[in-house]
Amino acid sequence: MALSEHYLEEDIHPIDIVENLAAHHEWDFDRISDEQIAMAVEGQWRTYSITLAWSAFDETLRLICTFDMDPPEHALPGVYELLNAVNDQCWAGAFTYWAEQKLMVYRYGLVMAGGQDASAEQIDTMITAAVMSAERYYPALQLLIWGDRTPKDALQVAIAEAYGHA
Repeated sequence: MALSEHYLEEDIHPIDIVENLAAHHEWDFDRISDEQIAMAVEGQWRTYSITLAWSAFDETLRLICTFDMDPPEHALPGVYELLNAVNDQCWAGAFTYWAEQKLMVYRYGLVMAGGQDASAEQIDTMITAAVMSAERYYPALQLLIWGDRTPKDALQVAIAEAYGHA
């Protein structure tokens, strides 16, 4: 059964859909408010903190996927150069670094203007894309920061997506 079949003929709040998806995937989550939910999603490299928030004002479901990153001060110019290169490869969403919080952040907004409804598949794809993007570029960030690689060299580890299992 498709994820969205549970919601046919119903007008359901996007955060309710996210809560059901989190329960379905057995992710740890906390419904912060009617308009926001936070969860932890386990990846290969680390656990990612994901928050989704609904803004009725601009009819946008915002996703923020974060993970701790505390590069030394001298590495920050390389981090920003690498993030520019990474964002050139991201067609949906973008990375940024919040230095004050020491967090690497992947952000995406699903605009549903005109009273559109998001499907469970759309929201599941948003979350999956966030985790896959973080997983894809995490090794490049590590190589840049701790392996003393240039941004160009570090990015080479993330150029091709891996398929299958070793």
